[in-house]
Amino acid sequence: MTVLYAENLLSAEGWVKSVRLLVAGQRIADIQVGVPAEPGDERHAVIVPALSNLHSHAFQRGMAGLAEVRGSSTDNFWSWRELMYRFASRMSPEQLEAIAAQAYMEMLEAGFCRVGEFHYLHHDIDGRRFADPGEMAARIVRAAGMTGLHLTLLPVFYAHSSFGGKAPSPAQNRFVHDLDGYARLVDRCRELVATTSHGVVGVAPHSLRAVTPEELDRVVRLLPGAPVHIHIAEQLGEVRDCVAWAGSRPVRWLLDHAPVDPRWCLVHATHIDRDEIAGIARSGASVGLCPVTEANLGDGIFPVLEFLAEGGRFGVGTDSNVCISLAGELSLLEYSQRLSRKVRNVVSLGGHSTGMTLYRQALDGGARSLGAAPAGLAEGAVADFVSLSLDEPAMECRVGDAVLDSWLFASTGGVVDSVWVGGEKLVEGGRHRHRDRVRSVYSKAIRELCA
Repeated sequence: MTVLYAENLLSAEGWVKSVRLLVAGQRIADIQVGVPAEPGDERHAVIVPALSNLHSHAFQRGMAGLAEVRGSSTDNFWSWRELMYRFASRMSPEQLEAIAAQAYMEMLEAGFCRVGEFHYLHHDIDGRRFADPGEMAARIVRAAGMTGLHLTLLPVFYAHSSFGGKAPSPAQNRFVHDLDGYARLVDRCRELVATTSHGVVGVAPHSLRAVTPEELDRVVRLLPGAPVHIHIAEQLGEVRDCVAWAGSRPVRWLLDHAPVDPRWCLVHATHIDRDEIAGIARSGASVGLCPVTEANLGDGIFPVLEFLAEGGRFGVGTDSNVCISLAGELSLLEYSQRLSRKVRNVVSLGGHSTGMTLYRQALDGGARSLGAAPAGLAEGAVADFVSLSLDEPAMECRVGDAVLDSWLFASTGGVVDSVWVGGEKLVEGGRHRHRDRVRSVYSKAIRELCA
């Protein structure tokens, strides 16, 4: 039994004070409120539940900062994608594992407990198939296992370069499958993840650009009840191309032709109209927002206030991993709304502060979209939580919702002290326990790729 004492703890019911948190194995055994600390209790100022990162392309962490130079023409998502393809084309399984471990370590240090890995780097250099169809997926599983991050593995089905079943480009050869090959990959991913603790496998049709309607239907049926994640309506060009192909906007087409329900996560969904907003909310699907990446790529701004007004659910992800920051994703989500609407405290609902609203929404939406157990600190729940330090200047004298507000909007780092995942302390004093080893292997991989 591990016992922690928190002066303040964010429970499922709200803030409580003077709390003994008892952890047995991987779960919370008891929460004792309004009691004094006892000898041997590990003491902390604040404990909050850890969030899930619902959308990541781990390998892209290695190219962060390499696409910030404008070419001779307007730079946008599509020009960035060409650089990403070139970077991915050289990556070995060992290098993927090293980069994923670095990204996952940083996620833990940021306060995340689980990642939804939207994994589409499947084959060897030049598209050659590995003897093991899960060779690259196994590297993702190993990186998550070594760092201790819970994993929802989302192997991606990618077959075409654009709407209407257009043939993939040579740069996409490492990504593509036919349906039979993808089914074998999913089976292999299930074998790999079965060896992990609290691991989940879902399916991920990459986008409406990359699958035909018939393929989408087959992919979604592969794992009944499992998470389904799909990129959609991220770019205006994608919306125009979808209308030209089907006479319908992407989200509208998906809602009309696919069994969208609470197991679905629509990643980005940036460019949607009011009818689509209401339709997503009615379906029970989550929207996966990645504000830092969406800003970096110039995607646009999701209409979060209208979505919440319809009862919509969202979580956040780090996507391209250009900068891994839980606080950064949530604060930019709010700040983008303020900039576009020219008002303050946009995402502030139910009498709670903006920070509390953002955190609660992302906590619930992230766990649900990744097929995880309900998130939060309650008896019987998986022991995934974060201790926050109040020693930083921005955190002085903060209590209640102001703790989250100051962490998300006012701190410059150093607030996340320790992180427990499945009852195991993986981060202490802001540092992952394997930081030096992970960093060393990552450095070797990047030097090889940049040679």
